[in-house]
Amino acid sequence: MEEELQLLTREARSALESVADGEGLESLRVSYLGRKGRITALIRSVGALPAEDRPRMGQAANRLKKELELEFEKAEGRLREAAERRKTSREAVDVTLPGLALSRGRRHPITATLEEVIDIFSGLGFALESGPEIETEYYNFDALNMPADHPARDMQDTLYLEDGRVLRTHTSPVQIRTMEKTEPPLRMICAGKAFRADTADASHSPMFHQLEGLMVDRVVSLADLKGVLTVFARRLFGEETRLRFRPSFFPFTEPSAEVDISCVVCSGTGCSLCSRRGWLEILGAGMVDPEVFRAVGYDPEEWTGFAFGMGIERIAMLKHGIDDIRLFYDNDLRFLHQF
Repeated sequence: MEEELQLLTREARSALESVADGEGLESLRVSYLGRKGRITALIRSVGALPAEDRPRMGQAANRLKKELELEFEKAEGRLREAAERRKTSREAVDVTLPGLALSRGRRHPITATLEEVIDIFSGLGFALESGPEIETEYYNFDALNMPADHPARDMQDTLYLEDGRVLRTHTSPVQIRTMEKTEPPLRMICAGKAFRADTADASHSPMFHQLEGLMVDRVVSLADLKGVLTVFARRLFGEETRLRFRPSFFPFTEPSAEVDISCVVCSGTGCSLCSRRGWLEILGAGMVDPEVFRAVGYDPEEWTGFAFGMGIERIAMLKHGIDDIRLFYDNDLRFLHQF
């Protein structure tokens, strides 16, 4: 039995030296130290020895078992360290390599233009208001002096929802909502998306951005309107910019005007951008119609006001020399990275 103990010791240690992975180590553990393992069987056979040999052989067998258990623990640690080294080697990073260049984001030209316009009017004392993009007919049309039979509704090619509400065709409903909750005098602007069933082309988009403004006080005139818009145009396009009003029609203002600025390219001398006229249209404006004041509970005999509205895409196109509105929405990075 003593020779068998020595043989088992040599075999186990030799096997442990050559084991390559955790699965092989566990197989060896079961083979030698498991319930039916060779060491376990040897310890059980001690009871069959003569009485005088049992203590010595029992001690030798138990000592062998403890030594092998320690050897197995060391082998397990060695295999674990080797696995970690292999993993580290696979995941190693060469710190001397140059870093990856990250693409730096920037503001979209529509966002940048809108923020610039808002900043100008905020500096003139106009508070920024907001409202829902899905509106009722009342706020989008009726309260703005456009009843159901008004021909101006046809011009806006409205997008209706199944419940009768409408995607707002302009940001003017925010003016109505603001006046309903605010006692005059007031100065406000509103900005955001508007929607019309337009076919997309170089100058039209079914979704676009507007900014509108409103000022209400006891004595407000066209001169005040022109003064505010002149300051706006010169801060946005340059101090040499000139302004002119052309008579027009809007249901919610009377009198109404289309507002032009001197061409940003030729300064009014005439070029292809302004069709040789020297002027570029940028927005619409006018004095608030008394019917609009009556709709919100303002007395038109006491209060007067002006309103104006502009397409932000139009402003951005003039400011940056862009000739196709679709470029704003194509998500072409070659275009967007220029701003």
